[in-house]
Amino acid sequence: MSGQIVIQQPGSSVVTDLGRFRGPRYGLPVNGALDQYSARAANILAGNGDGAPLLEVTALDFRMTAASDILIAVTGAPLTLTVDGRICPQWEPISVSEGETVAIRGIHKGLRAYLAIHGSVQAPQLLGSCSPDTVVGFGLQLRQGMVLTTGRTVGPIRQPYFDLPLFRLAVERPFMGSDLLVDVTDGPDFDEFGESAQLLFNSEYTVSARSNHIGLRLGGELPERTSSGEVLSRGVPVGAVEVPSREELLVLHRGRGVTAGYPVLAVASSLGLDMLAQARPGDKIRFRRTTVAEATAAYRRSMQQLDQLRESVATVFNLLGVGGRPRWQDLPAAACG
Repeated sequence: MSGQIVIQQPGSSVVTDLGRFRGPRYGLPVNGALDQYSARAANILAGNGDGAPLLEVTALDFRMTAASDILIAVTGAPLTLTVDGRICPQWEPISVSEGETVAIRGIHKGLRAYLAIHGSVQAPQLLGSCSPDTVVGFGLQLRQGMVLTTGRTVGPIRQPYFDLPLFRLAVERPFMGSDLLVDVTDGPDFDEFGESAQLLFNSEYTVSARSNHIGLRLGGELPERTSSGEVLSRGVPVGAVEVPSREELLVLHRGRGVTAGYPVLAVASSLGLDMLAQARPGDKIRFRRTTVAEATAAYRRSMQQLDQLRESVATVFNLLGVGGRPRWQDLPAAACG
């Protein structure tokens, strides 16, 4: 049976997913959750598919009320999470009863939080994705009083013994802080910067307040291109580290246009992009040179961690009867033996 939530304090929040992967062929950015690891983990903890729609909350406080029994999970930046005033843990499934209010406050050491609801939420789709796109004016920006429909209700789940935590899933949480070390591979124009390219790895950069979902702007000592040839507009990847001027670096986020005409010095790894998604204005960034093979291996390890989490969640949910299955205490004795 479907349920509902009512947005009480939207802050800066949207409904998103992992991205519009069919978009680039039509000239649209991929967009989607900027911190992909945290978004995947939230959906897994809520018992959803990795790419199900969920809420991305950026920087500001957020509050919603459950109009029916639901199960949620909140990941991403450290914050204070409460359900009707009770402090609850992040990175774990949480049972929320009808009428209770969920509040996210004090996001710190990071910028974005992800709130997934079991059964997901209904949202309009464009080319197979609900992720917002500012270029075409598409997306579900949450507003006060807005009502969202959830896919399924989940009856209250409580630990009956001594109020102990119900879930202990030992999720590996990504590092977040004000000093970040981001892995990058060589970009297509790396050699055009000569010895100056080493500045990227020997310097510290500061995140500008002008950064957004299109690109992260970084101030600091910039490498200088030695070639004077014109750079023609071409396709550029998400994570491209561009040197558009002598004033700042630009790291393209998931909202970037699919083509650009600036020299690409490096490309951030997938895990590096997740770290940059949590960078706040004033945070310090350092870059570390890596290879495509090393970056791919690191990404695969992170996906294996999520696979293990998915198996653990499925086991616990099966025992609790989440998702329509019988709960362990309702099974016949023979089946429990």
